[in-house]
Amino acid sequence: MDKPSTDATDSRREIGAVALLFLKLGTIAFGGPAAHIAMMEDEVVRRRGWLTHEEFLDYLGATNLIPGPNSTELAIHIGRERAGWPGLLVAGACFILPAACIVAAFAWAYVRFGALPAAVGILYGVKPVVIAVVVQALLGLGRAALKTRGLIALGVAATAAAIAGVNELAILFGAGALMVAARGVGRRSEANGIGGFVAASMTAQTTAPVLATPFGLWPLLTVFLKIGSVLFGSGYVLLAFLRADFVERLHWLTERQLLDAVAVGQVTPGPVFTTATFIGYVLGGAPGAVVATIGIFLPAFVFVALSGVVLPRIRHSPVARAVLDGVNVASLALMAVVTAQLARAAVVDWTTAACALIAAVLLFRWKVNSAWLVLAGAAIGVVASAR
Repeated sequence: MDKPSTDATDSRREIGAVALLFLKLGTIAFGGPAAHIAMMEDEVVRRRGWLTHEEFLDYLGATNLIPGPNSTELAIHIGRERAGWPGLLVAGACFILPAACIVAAFAWAYVRFGALPAAVGILYGVKPVVIAVVVQALLGLGRAALKTRGLIALGVAATAAAIAGVNELAILFGAGALMVAARGVGRRSEANGIGGFVAASMTAQTTAPVLATPFGLWPLLTVFLKIGSVLFGSGYVLLAFLRADFVERLHWLTERQLLDAVAVGQVTPGPVFTTATFIGYVLGGAPGAVVATIGIFLPAFVFVALSGVVLPRIRHSPVARAVLDGVNVASLALMAVVTAQLARAAVVDWTTAACALIAAVLLFRWKVNSAWLVLAGAAIGVVASAR
């Protein structure tokens, strides 16, 4: 029998490397999108050299221009860049699967015992470590993004706007528009092309209304497909969508059940959108969990596949390059503000302060892998909470 070609062997090796990386990240990436992005930057830019800082920033900026879970979409972009179309599917699935399984286990315990298993100890130790990981990523990405005085000024303005509570989308698209105006590269046809791509994503919010109906797997799928197709913004925005559909309109969940679902999505590793897995299990058991997970994440694969085809052309367009530079800076500003907010909640005593400081020293001085630091933080948290 003929041996496989070198190209085929290399392709399988790349897909395997992508699978292993994102299975690991899906298992240990606590802390929300900012932390996930920081861990991905550490793994694919610093350790593996799969992307440069500039390429990583371009993909991060692109995820902010489309609906869906940013960190999951970034994983999908990285997978496609590294291993082609199979890598796109493998990276996304491997990042989602461990988190979905963990959330499903929480949901089983919730249905079986009527309460959530305790996770306070783990988070107590993990959160301060995550702060150090995110700060390291911000410094590295900031050096690549803040290339001129104008971009630095834009970053300061975006940070101030985020602190003042300005809508995330307004900051992102406003930053892109300001960079186009500042560079004077606006050509109507190119601007319309980019604007049309963004508008096409956003107009989905006005389509496909779901009528009130008794519970079923198909209605569950359509609700989560809609949410995954139109949701920009943070986990708080996700909460608003879930409450409007599942509590107020369909009456499938109580307020308490919804808050418990969101809490599980926040305290488990991987994408916050696995909140859908919990809701699906509570409503329809294992089949409901599978259907809900597919529904909320499927649009992300579609959007990334479409935007991934456009991105190489964007890099060579002066207008699109200006938009992406502005969006990249605004994305880092939003990430910095979220990190500051998380730090206030994470560093609450001498133990957590020591965790954050030691993690920072190990990261900056000895380049210790962030995965080991997160696991060590979780172990410290469990021990400290047991005392």
